[in-house]
Amino acid sequence: MSTHGYEEELQSERRYVGRLYEWLDAERMRVKDRYAGALRGTGGTLVERDAEVRALARQMARLNVADSGLCFGRLDSVDGETIYVGRIGILDETDEFASLLVDWRAPAARAFYVATGATPENMRRRRQFHTLGRRVLDFTDEILGRPGDAERGGRGDAALLAAVNAPRGDGMRDIVATIQAEQDEIIRSDHPGVLVIEGGPGTGKTVVALHRVAYLLYTQRKRMESHGVLVVGPNAAFLDHVGRVLPSLGETNVVFLTPGDLVPGLRVATRDTPEVTRLKGSLAMLDVLAAAVADRQRVPDEPVPIDLADVSVRIDAETAQWAIEEARATGKPHNDARAVFVDVVTWVLTERAIAKIGRGWLSREDRAAWEHLRSELVDELDDHRGFAAALDRLWPTLTPETLLAELYSSPERLRAAGADAALLRTEGDAWTVADVPLLDELVDLLGRDRAAEAAAEQERREEAAYAAGVLDLMIGREDLMDDEDQLLASDVIAAEDLAERFEERDTRELAERAATDRDWTYGHVVVDEAQELSAMEWRVLMRRCPRRSFTVVGDLAQRRSAAGATSWGAMLDTYVPGRWLYRPLATNYRTPSEIMAVAAAVLAEFAPDVAPPESVRSCGVPPWSRRVDEDDMASAIEDFVRAEAASEGTSVVIGPPGTPGAVAPSDTKGLEYDAVLVVSPERILADDPRGAADLYVALTRATQRLGVLHTGPLPAALQGLTVQRSG
Repeated sequence: MSTHGYEEELQSERRYVGRLYEWLDAERMRVKDRYAGALRGTGGTLVERDAEVRALARQMARLNVADSGLCFGRLDSVDGETIYVGRIGILDETDEFASLLVDWRAPAARAFYVATGATPENMRRRRQFHTLGRRVLDFTDEILGRPGDAERGGRGDAALLAAVNAPRGDGMRDIVATIQAEQDEIIRSDHPGVLVIEGGPGTGKTVVALHRVAYLLYTQRKRMESHGVLVVGPNAAFLDHVGRVLPSLGETNVVFLTPGDLVPGLRVATRDTPEVTRLKGSLAMLDVLAAAVADRQRVPDEPVPIDLADVSVRIDAETAQWAIEEARATGKPHNDARAVFVDVVTWVLTERAIAKIGRGWLSREDRAAWEHLRSELVDELDDHRGFAAALDRLWPTLTPETLLAELYSSPERLRAAGADAALLRTEGDAWTVADVPLLDELVDLLGRDRAAEAAAEQERREEAAYAAGVLDLMIGREDLMDDEDQLLASDVIAAEDLAERFEERDTRELAERAATDRDWTYGHVVVDEAQELSAMEWRVLMRRCPRRSFTVVGDLAQRRSAAGATSWGAMLDTYVPGRWLYRPLATNYRTPSEIMAVAAAVLAEFAPDVAPPESVRSCGVPPWSRRVDEDDMASAIEDFVRAEAASEGTSVVIGPPGTPGAVAPSDTKGLEYDAVLVVSPERILADDPRGAADLYVALTRATQRLGVLHTGPLPAALQGLTVQRSG
């Protein structure tokens, strides 16, 4: 194309994209007006208006995110059809069968990501726009249909390389404009079970998983939107990093949690030692927890006397054992089965009391007198403090927190439950991340706190009674109003509207409701850094998604948890045998080849059978190392921080836990920075059994520049670094 022809085409594309933005602005205004009307409450019931407000709010959010990069390319077919591809779909109002803009998730847009010279998908040309705000700066064309025209992966590299070379911001960006063919295949997978995406550092597995969620919400919105999506990541920094991707794609019904947040009300980040983590993460803890619950269902060592007004009776071991067996036979959770235990003990004691009181004058045939006496005795036992205290000792109402804290702090209870003595700790309720799945498991073993639920129900009844009283008062006052006043009162609030307002309706957004409801079930779950999850943590997640619809993201080579996965089958076959699918990613879009060569040497030492991902680019800046004295380490770190502060992009210092001014390798998993300084790699290797995996993670966070400071001898795997001399 000549320069003149290119400029004409560019102006034409700018006009077209400008018209798309005109439509976007008009549609946004239309939805905004409808939203304002719904808030004012014009017509319909409160429930209907609530639903409309929520739907319009979601529509507004999708229109707002479309403002950035609304249209990023077009396809020209061999049949002469032109398709523009963007963040949302826009229909041609003059032709119901035509689209002005095709949503990137729609089947018609697939060729934009997968067409190659060898397999052009009936396309003649792919055009990619480079935009800034609402303006098309320029475009690049790829002619399809002749083998050899397309470069790596069937895509021209201009847009991709521009994206991966751009300075990193505060969070992960979406990749809708630069999705590669291998990524697109995974994103559009309709596999109904568990899809495992494994890839080394920089392969884009996390962002691919998030785009797959957006795709599933687009293709299965009716099923998934009402349940929402759960995204589980290794730490809060990671979730903050990735948390903007789905909102940028217009999807907001998403809950982001770490493994330490999976029980509502808890926010836990403290980690156990590797050995304790391994013990707590094992499925053997199921037997320990069951035994710990059973241990709280006791028979008395000595008969417990219960002194009533006219007689004294005793709870003996035989009675308690019978009551325990009857309660357990119900199969109900501990707290729910307590009622059966209490009923059996109460029946035995009243039988014995009646036999003593009625000896010589009350016959079994006198049923009325017998039942009257029993009723009086039951009432007396209900109010008897000693009886209540005895029941609480023999079959207490328990919470997960109480049971687990008392188990951890008692050597005797640990022995009775068959638990390892390593679980003993002074502060029983000093929760760690590995305790969270145990607390969640105990919710099912113990059941609900019925007393608390009864109190909440009573409060609800009182509120409803108050509402009914207000309504009666208003209706009564209508007799005192003239016709005009009565009409005004009916306009302001109708009887059915008042009743609706006092119904138990939750007006919170779906994500907020889901995050605070332990029994919420999600339409889909994304698990990132999944190799770190224990078998007990997988049980929690499977409970959260009965449909077993998962996107699992990880890299077994980066595992550091002693309770984590050694193979995907070992973790998943228990829950979804034959329903999980494995998809690898082998291309590194983040780490330049110069840095990846160094990281690959570390990988070869601890995982020689794992092939490192192949980088698509080089940065031209060799990674370096410098040996410094211990006393000079702090100033060397400061020099790096000061120099990077003057450069564009982000930077981080990574070192062994406790290093001043540095973050631990485990805290950077899944994150990326323009520049990385790794401090004391020799200590990272030596201080932890999985130190090599930690060092591999640290080295592969950089997108442009990597430096290493060390005080001891440089590890052999890092000999490929360019040596810088001090001073």
